[in-house]
Parts: sequence; structure tokens; C-alpha cells
Amino acid sequence: MKWFGKMTTITLAATLLLGSYSGSATAAASKLSGKIVINGSSALLPLSLQAASEFKKLHPKVRISASAAGSVTGPQSVRKGIADIGACDWDASTDVPGFKKFDGQVANKVAVIPFAAIVNKSTGVTELSTKELQDIFSGKVTNWKEVGGKDADIVVVNRAFGSGTRVNFQLKALKGTDFISKGDNYKEVKSSGDMKTAVETTPNAIGYIDLVYVTDKMNAVKIDNVAPTTDNVINGKYKVWSYGYYMTKGQPTGATKSFIEYIQSAKFQNGSLKKLKFIPITAMKGE
Repeated sequence: MKWFGKMTTITLAATLLLGSYSGSATAAASKLSGKIVINGSSALLPLSLQAASEFKKLHPKVRISASAAGSVTGPQSVRKGIADIGACDWDASTDVPGFKKFDGQVANKVAVIPFAAIVNKSTGVTELSTKELQDIFSGKVTNWKEVGGKDADIVVVNRAFGSGTRVNFQLKALKGTDFISKGDNYKEVKSSGDMKTAVETTPNAIGYIDLVYVTDKMNAVKIDNVAPTTDNVINGKYKVWSYGYYMTKGQPTGATKSFIEYIQSAKFQNGSLKKLKFIPITAMKGE
């Protein structure tokens, strides 16, 4: 998608306000109106932007703004009353390691998000074991030659605390192993877009990201000889994934309810959502 190819970073204050649309008679006849403010997960931002663009064409009187500052800011913004939807890479209505639940909020499941360990092409590395990932991200292994790469210091790129991608990668790829948090070869970024740019442009870097941001300028490495693909998530071979949620204050109503239902619809789930390398929520039966 052209708009996504041009997105090199997603800053803390990045906000897109969908403009006007002079569409079909069906769109013109829509009486749905209101404003929807979305904040939170940068992993889910491409989905939110695409869905907002499509929804706006059906309902021109609805205004939608979407921004990304990390998963935890989603339910926080809903609690403060400054957002209608808090995009989050975990169910924030329940306790998770490091974060207490947000009372009174409802978790609306909207997507399955696969995550990948990514490395700069200069490393020459295409596969790592779980143990090697644990050793790299904890700082025990500091040179690529120790894991089959070239003789070069490893640069670890991490997401800031509060990132849902960080929560899921640490829990599912690293099996709970702690990250290093400082050093000359340690960097921390605030969003998925920043992670993409950092790994693409930093020689010998390693990081992690959701599949929608993976490009041919990086290597998405196999973990224990299993590639990070949507098919491998669906067939149960690849475990580094999570559901993505839209958190709302109570059950959603009005335009917010209609927007969430549009994202959950078979048309969007099996269309634009899949093209963005997310997985339909119905694909994970039995989970």
C-alpha cells in the first residue's frame, strides 16, 4: 500500500485526521455521525488507519483520528476520557505481567498480530534459537560470530516500557528472560516505525516488530527453524503472536461500535486486514 510504504516513522504525536469524501449515494445517505479518537499500539496503527479510511467512505459524517504512543497509552487514554478506543496488544481488562488491569474497560478483539525478531542485513544471520535470542537480548552474547554471523558487536534495539510488542516478545520469544537496559550497543525506541528505521539503518542491529512493518531491507529471522509467517501462526508452529484489542470504556456505542464492528466484519478481516499481514481473529479457532 502506497501510504504505508512512505511511513518511515511514527512519532509520539503522529495523528492522522481523515478528510472529507464525496462518495457514492450509499455513503451520502449514511446518517451515522460523530468523532472517534484512537490511541495506543503502534503495531495496530496501520490497521486502524486503513479501517478508518474505508469506514470514512461509508460514513462521511464520522471523523476519525488515530495516533500511536505505545500499547499502554491506549487504555490509559480511555480511562482519562481523551480517547474512545485504546489500541492495545494485550487484553488490558485483565492483569498481565508488569501491568494491572484497567477496571471498567471492555476488550474488543480485532486482529491476530504476528511478531518477528528482525536483524540488519549486514549481520548475515537468518535463524536463531530461543536460547540464542535470550542470550542476545539479555546481554550474555555480544558478538554475531557467537551465533553464526560475522565478527561484529551486536547492537540491541529495544522498545520502551509500555510497548505491547515488547510485552509479547519478551513473554513468547524470550520466555520471560529480562532485557539488558543500558550500554554502548543498546538503543531504545518508542514505536514500531522507529524500530523499523533503527534496524534497517543500524549496522549489526537486532530488534523485533510485527509482520506488517517487515521489509526486504531487514531479515525476519527463523526462530528454532520456524519462519515468522502468517501460515505458521495459524498452523500452530510459530508461537510469537498475540491478539490485538480495541479497549473501550464499557461496551462501545454509536459510531465507535459501528467502527469496531466494521473491523470485525468478514469483509475487512479477510480483505484489507490480511493484506496488511495481520491474521483474522476467526483463524485461531481453539485458542
